[in-house]
Amino acid sequence: MTTSMNLAGGIRLNGWLPIFPTTGSVFFVQSANANAKNDPGNGTRPDTPFASIDYAVGQCTANKGDVIVVGPGHAETVSAAAGLAFDVAGITVLGMGSGTSRPTISIGTATSATVTISAANVTLRNLLFVTTLDAVVTAVAISASDAKLFDIETRDTSATQCIDFISTTAAADRLHICDWVHRGDAAAGADTAITIVGGDGLVIENFDLYGNFAVAAIENVTTACTNSRFGGGSKQNYIWTKNSADVAITLAATSTASIGPNINAMLTDNAANITEAFVSAGGRFYQPINIVNLAGESSMQTNITASTDA
Repeated sequence: MTTSMNLAGGIRLNGWLPIFPTTGSVFFVQSANANAKNDPGNGTRPDTPFASIDYAVGQCTANKGDVIVVGPGHAETVSAAAGLAFDVAGITVLGMGSGTSRPTISIGTATSATVTISAANVTLRNLLFVTTLDAVVTAVAISASDAKLFDIETRDTSATQCIDFISTTAAADRLHICDWVHRGDAAAGADTAITIVGGDGLVIENFDLYGNFAVAAIENVTTACTNSRFGGGSKQNYIWTKNSADVAITLAATSTASIGPNINAMLTDNAANITEAFVSAGGRFYQPINIVNLAGESSMQTNITASTDA
């Protein structure tokens, strides 16, 4: 691959126009490259990349617009708390490749292993996060404002159920997650795909979430979030829970949020669960929010009390 860098104009790949403008430095990471090394002499060219994203983050300068380009086939293991720490503000990490060639970050070894986003204004694109140990408490922990996770996939297996795959703190204001696929498993062990603690202006849209969620696919029950949105976007949103609790989204009673439109929820049994699938006493619901129970049935819209022109 022929690559040249124009720091004022962006990254040029194979002679094409810049795909990402930046005024900062550009670093390359690809563990599969024979020349990969975590050394200050590496990282500025794709043929001599760094071996790990975590090392590349350490070479970045805060709020300069630095970009980390992660090559296809890159693999990184996170085995401890903050084992991969996005702790430099204002950086962007771009994963290259698609499907199984996407950069893959494996979280395991210890149940306390985490990827952390603790600096503001961090953007992650096109990365695959996979748990490799059962009962990891949380795989991705976000504790800073203005994080953006775009085109990401989070994944469990029947032997590795993460309890809360993504978690936030009240400092994660304006978190934006878009085009997120979560591939959990039918086996029990997960509580949520994401658990939210406080925060203002969160947006989670264009999602497709599957798993055995004992609490809910999207949960906010400890500290209320404010002025947030779950659903909408440019695509249909999907939640399929294999847990008999049958809860798709649950928010703290005083949370102020928009839920919907264009959310499709599949539940796991035929109990009285339509109203209970979406819980938000302080939220506003935007139709269509479609819910279906058993195979062979068609969906119905949520029967939460509709507004009237009173």
